[in-house]
Amino acid sequence: MTVNFPRSTNRKPIFDAIRHLLGRGFKQNEVDTLDEAIDALSSREDSAKYTVPSVPSCRISRSVSARGIALIKRFEGCASLRTDGLVEAYPDPATGGEPWTIGWGATGPDLDGSGRIGPDTVWTQAQCDARFERDLARYSDAVSRAIGNAATTQGQFDAMVSFHYNTGAIARATLTKKHVAGDFVGAAAEFARWNRAGGRVLRGLTRRRLEEADLYRS
Repeated sequence: MTVNFPRSTNRKPIFDAIRHLLGRGFKQNEVDTLDEAIDALSSREDSAKYTVPSVPSCRISRSVSARGIALIKRFEGCASLRTDGLVEAYPDPATGGEPWTIGWGATGPDLDGSGRIGPDTVWTQAQCDARFERDLARYSDAVSRAIGNAATTQGQFDAMVSFHYNTGAIARATLTKKHVAGDFVGAAAEFARWNRAGGRVLRGLTRRRLEEADLYRS
């Protein structure tokens, strides 16, 4: 690719475009790197043409913010704390059984991976918190993969991580398709559709979807 960069390059449009793609502001080391790259280009003769090596496309790495974590924790809770300070599993409210949940909404494999979370599962608070951190990283990565490099604000990303943490549906949801297409109004409206469990509407899910949609719009 052949480009020209005048010595007096206005950097604001460049930074604004990259900031929009990232959906966040810059870290100082990122600003320094971009400045060095632009300086290197601008140091050439104004009329000179030169080749910029193509950069392989890559997925933007994102992480959920404190606001998103707070929303997830508020709705998941860390329920069933026993008098001895341990936390026990509880049944799904829609089925009265599977999937059994413990700590901050953890389901599926037990801590050591040798079995599944069930009615006899008991963890310490520290184990609940450690599992939450691992699950949060896993769900955040899944959302990042699903939306690729689509322009995404921090609020939108946080809302989608909360949605996926609860539903596991980020890869197949119409919400995701609309977000990637840039239809943010349509994507925000999709949250409300996911308020059922066991075939019936649950008030807790309705409230959660409402707050997620508000966070997405923010």
